[in-house]
Amino acid sequence: MDAVGVAVAQFAPGEDVDSNLAVIRDLATVAVTRGASIVVFPEYSSSFTPALGAHSVAAAEPLDGHFVAGVAAIAKVLGVHVVAGMLETTNDPSRVSNTLVALDQHGALVATYRKLHLYDAFGQRESDWVVAGALDEPQTFTVGGLTVGLQTCYDIRFPEVTRRLVDAGAELVLLPSEWVRGPLKEQHWRTLVTARAIENTIYIAAADQAPPVGAGNSMIVDPMGVELVTIGDSTDVAVAWASAARLSEVRAVNPALGLRRFGVHPL
Repeated sequence: MDAVGVAVAQFAPGEDVDSNLAVIRDLATVAVTRGASIVVFPEYSSSFTPALGAHSVAAAEPLDGHFVAGVAAIAKVLGVHVVAGMLETTNDPSRVSNTLVALDQHGALVATYRKLHLYDAFGQRESDWVVAGALDEPQTFTVGGLTVGLQTCYDIRFPEVTRRLVDAGAELVLLPSEWVRGPLKEQHWRTLVTARAIENTIYIAAADQAPPVGAGNSMIVDPMGVELVTIGDSTDVAVAWASAARLSEVRAVNPALGLRRFGVHPL
């Protein structure tokens, strides 16, 4: 079958890295038993507290540190791609990077992404503790013949981020998030994820943190905007199938990418 099993894994990370790795291992195991070839975990999966602070900087690790090594081991043992968010050290001793790592089925690091748009909104100030990612060329990787791209949480409010990934060849965009609960926030989440899928005729797999801080509602949306699977407010895994055939079918009906008259250029 020309399809790839894609899983979103939803949980509420705590401060302890090893405890978070244990949950990642258990949820990834469930995802593989359900047929997944790639599993997407939330933003800040390495270590999380409701408010960023000096403790967040202390919890940051380099890419060759304990957390990435742990995720790599899980990916290799299970033979599955794993994507998760982490606190990464930077050259600034007072701030971190909000980073996504993608490990392949052999445990190799195949892509990283540092959050471009920091969450300085809805009363939050992520930039007080986090360095925004550089406007480098998007990193992509391949799973089962599909080209995969990465972006993080608040980035979904900026359509050009996803479009830039699509211009780099992405057909499946992964969206680890810590989408904070609040008035209308669940409506915004579902609307924005669905819109990005429709306007770019791509799959989006959006993995949020579970409550009490995250809104939950992790989901996978297809190129026509169909919500294939959704997790409510629990710690769980949901799997859907993404295929090149479905992409081609939708793009034949809705050739929006070919008809557009504007490009995306970093400021």
